Amino acid sequence: QVQLVESGGGLVQVGGSLRLSCAASGRAFSSYAMGWFRQAPGKERELVAAISRSGRNTNYRDSVKGRFTISRDNAKNTVDLQMNSLRPEETAAYYCAARPGYIDGDVYISLGEYVLWGQGTQVTVSS
Repeated sequence: QVQLVESGGGLVQVGGSLRLSCAASGRAFSSYAMGWFRQAPGKERELVAAISRSGRNTNYRDSVKGRFTISRDNAKNTVDLQMNSLRPEETAAYYCAARPGYIDGDVYISLGEYVLWGQGTQVTVSS
């Protein structure tokens, strides 16, 4: 079973950039579809971006399109989230998540579809 550990969070000014990374331990990382979610205090956890098993397909929430990029390296067992032009309302704990990707190319966008979660990394965007 894959275990997930996020890193790369921190404090950044409005308009700045951060790169989050999720390292997966265990075998068969390439068989998992991956996602990045975030949760602000008092709010529900929401999808930020998702990527298919091979990395061929991706999906983004509308508010981050053109600013965030999700990518994965199956040789290194990592999935990254490059975040540019950050906004104060994007302050949240960011979580990496995984689920078996039975069909290559499938991207999963619902919270309940993911079965494995990291512990989260805090991103704070200051104005």
